[in-house]
Amino acid sequence: MPEPNKPAVSYAQYTGLALLLPVATFVGYVIGGLLDRAFHTHFLYIVFLILGSVGGFVELIRQVMRDTRNE
Repeated sequence: MPEPNKPAVSYAQYTGLALLLPVATFVGYVIGGLLDRAFHTHFLYIVFLILGSVGGFVELIRQVMRDTRNE
C-alpha cells in the first residue's frame, strides 16, 4: 500500500473525489434512461438521476470523513 503522505497519492485520491459526483450522477441518468426506454415511462431517469447524485454525495462525505479522521 502506498504511503498516504506522498503527493501523487493525495493527488490521485482528490482527483477521484472530483470525478465521483459527476460520474455517479451520469450513471444514474443512464440507468434511468434505459429503464424508461424498457418500460415505456418518462420519469425513471429523474428518479435515478437523484439517486445517483445522492449516492455520489454519500460517498464523497464518507471519503472526507475518512480523510479527516486519519489526520
